Amino acid sequence: MNRPAPVEISYECMRFLITHNPTNSTLNKFTEELKKYGVTTLVRVCEATYDKAPVEKEGIQVLDWPFDDGAPPPTQIVDDWLNLLKNKFREEAGCCIAVHCVAGLGRAPVLVALALIECGMKYEDAVQFIRQKRRGAFNSKQLLYLEKYRPKMRLRFKDANNPCCMQ
Repeated sequence: MNRPAPVEISYECMRFLITHNPTNSTLNKFTEELKKYGVTTLVRVCEATYDKAPVEKEGIQVLDWPFDDGAPPPTQIVDDWLNLLKNKFREEAGCCIAVHCVAGLGRAPVLVALALIECGMKYEDAVQFIRQKRRGAFNSKQLLYLEKYRPKMRLRFKDANNPCCMQ
C-alpha cells in the first residue's frame, strides 16, 4: 500500500506530525522519523498493530486512544487530547506530538483540526491548512463533525506578551 509521507503541521506554538500506521517491520524507520521531528508523545487512534515497547524505549510516550475508522472522535478522546496538548505544549515548548491512524487521512487529521479550532481558527481554515500538506484528509462525515464542532477555546489564553495559544 502506498502511504503518504509524514507531514508536520505547525501553528502558533503547536507542532504535530501526522503519519500512517507503522508495522513491526517498519518500526525502526518509523521511530527514527519521530526522533527527527523531536516527537515526545505518539497518539495511536487506531487499533494497535505493532509493539509500542521499542518506541517507548526511545523515550517516546505512546498513548492508545482508538476510535472507529471514518468516525468523529468520542467526547472523552477529545477531552483527553486537548488536555494532553495543553500540558505538553506548556511544559515542553517546541515539542512535537505525533498522531496516527491507519493511513493518516481521517482520524489523525481530525484531532489536529480540533486543536487548530480550539486555538481560534475557523473550521474551514483548519481543514484547508491541513489539506495543503495532507491531500485527501477528512471524509464527509468528519467534515460535518468539524463544521458542527463548537470550540470551548480550551487552548486559548489571553496574554499579550506570548503569541502562543497556550500559556
